[in-house]
Amino acid sequence: MSDETAPLDNIASAREIEALFVQTSHTMAYQDGQVSLVGLAPTTLMFSDRPDRITGHVPTQEFVDSWGEGDDSFANTPPNAVLSIFSDEEVHDIVMVLGEPSMDGGDITYPIEILDGEIPEKGGPCALFIDVIGRPMTPVSVAGAHRRGRRRGRRRGRRRTAAAIY
Repeated sequence: MSDETAPLDNIASAREIEALFVQTSHTMAYQDGQVSLVGLAPTTLMFSDRPDRITGHVPTQEFVDSWGEGDDSFANTPPNAVLSIFSDEEVHDIVMVLGEPSMDGGDITYPIEILDGEIPEKGGPCALFIDVIGRPMTPVSVAGAHRRGRRRGRRRGRRRTAAAIY
């Protein structure tokens, strides 16, 4: 796949994949159970696990608009995620479950449930790593490796489209 931004329906029609997502921003803020990524990159990076190794960019607004689409949507099964917040002194990694996002200009806000880690009220550059599906078996499973192995065993040969992941 090229580095160009591609609509989800074009990606999905090319072939079915299980994608993970990454959003980056200049700063972050946390208040009242919600985390905001401020100065968000305009696209959300998506990539697939082995053996596909497909990468691409989805406009972040399209990612947000697709949150509740499909039977296996993020609205039906909220994704787990890790927020990595960088500073000169340390890196904070917070494992969380994401609720439905909202966008305001170049910022995105998620209601969250913290599973592991302590989130600061404010932070510098950060990356949000969003898993392919619901709650992890263990709070440290960003990619859901343990869960995915069991899931693939039950659904051998069945793959989801990028659009159905939401």
